[in-house]
Amino acid sequence: MIAILGDTHMPRGARRLPGACVEVLARAELILHTGDFTAASVLAELRAFAPVQAVHGNMDEESLCEMLPERLVVEAEGLSIGLVHDAGPVPGRAARLREWFPGCDVVAYGHTHMPEVVSDRGVWIVNPGSPTERRRAPGHTIAVVAGGVPELVTLD
Repeated sequence: MIAILGDTHMPRGARRLPGACVEVLARAELILHTGDFTAASVLAELRAFAPVQAVHGNMDEESLCEMLPERLVVEAEGLSIGLVHDAGPVPGRAARLREWFPGCDVVAYGHTHMPEVVSDRGVWIVNPGSPTERRRAPGHTIAVVAGGVPELVTLD
């Protein structure tokens, strides 16, 4: 199982990954992060669970921006999965993501904190939301991919 998360924005005060998130990460064979870890220590924390592939976000410290790409394609579980932090404005987003990541089965993005899992012209478009900072989203979420199909996991 692949766990997809983003917008962790840690550390900030006493903020920690919720227990339900930790349970999912403990079962993951691979973790994909869509950026905005904020600090490199969060990447190290995630690597204690499973291998991590990630992109940097607009709030990440300089060392993460130097270490991680803006866009990435990962091959896992027979899928091509594209990762990016900021997918741009809502109008045309799905088409833009398909264009940025031709041939991908799944494209995951972050930045908005708004969870989304939709199939668009044969490509799964996924925003895992945020496990720590929901903003306008209905709850704290991450996504998982099992059997080639992504789904949201509500952590509240």
